[in-house]
Amino acid sequence: MNFSHMRMSVGFGLLLLSAACHQSTPPADSKAAADTKAAADKTEAPVGLTLTAEQIEKLGVTTQPLQVLDYSAETEGYGTVMTHETVALAVAEQQTAEAAERQSTAALARSRRLAGTAGAISADILEGNARQAAVDAAASALAKRRLSSIVGQNPPWNGEEQTSTLKALADGTIKLLRVTFPLGSVPAPTPKTLRAEPIGANSSVKSWKINSVWPAPADAALPGRSFFALLRASDAAEGERLLTWAPTGAIQSGILIPAVAGVISEGKYWCYIEKEPGRFVKTEFDAAKPVDAGYFVTKGVAAGDKVVIAGAGQLLAQESNSDPGSE
Repeated sequence: MNFSHMRMSVGFGLLLLSAACHQSTPPADSKAAADTKAAADKTEAPVGLTLTAEQIEKLGVTTQPLQVLDYSAETEGYGTVMTHETVALAVAEQQTAEAAERQSTAALARSRRLAGTAGAISADILEGNARQAAVDAAASALAKRRLSSIVGQNPPWNGEEQTSTLKALADGTIKLLRVTFPLGSVPAPTPKTLRAEPIGANSSVKSWKINSVWPAPADAALPGRSFFALLRASDAAEGERLLTWAPTGAIQSGILIPAVAGVISEGKYWCYIEKEPGRFVKTEFDAAKPVDAGYFVTKGVAAGDKVVIAGAGQLLAQESNSDPGSE
């Protein structure tokens, strides 16, 4: 046997085996290029749920533009709607005392004008008129003080406005609300506005905005700062307890996401924004600042974005069912 021929055959076989091994492993740069292309394809893929006009109508999807909202941090207190009988009695007492004061003052003035003339009244009558005028003046002042203990010493009205407001309070057409906030929770100036709603009210009940607020005497039963306010709400019952909020921080500008637009998924709050006709993108938002009609947010959405206000739950279900990762 020719040993030199055998060595050549073995060497040639090893060469072929080595070439086959090198051909089975793709170059590293080719693999990196494939990964880059796959990532690019994933990035360029449309985000969100795309529906036809027929599907949108079938799901009952409705949108509306998002609106700008001004927001301020608030502190919570408790208020009581006072009975109008208390105000009515005080107002009637003041009006009676003022009428008596006017009459006695006029009688005293006539007596003094006639003094020293023919047929002048006696000194006893003059002294009696003076005494009665003083008594009526004191009664009128007391009635005013008694009324001020009910409506406060510095209510935001005067002149004709005072007359009409007191009449409305006495009639019960306007409610007098007394509110107390915890110590240190309300800044030193009197709040310009308040917000109130019945205790235990559901989300469909709209809170009342109050614009007339002024200081009230301290509540002996509850430590804190107290205020009076005019409540123009016919559906607020006298004697009813209300939850009340006062602004405590600077006003921020942001966006209002309607409550009906929010959906909860995986423990987070989302809404659907129509980025372009028929394409809806699930967008996360921070629900830490609830307001009357929904949620105040400062990022993630913009004014004018079309948010889904009907059918958001259906979109969530549709997207979850079509997501391969949900299976």
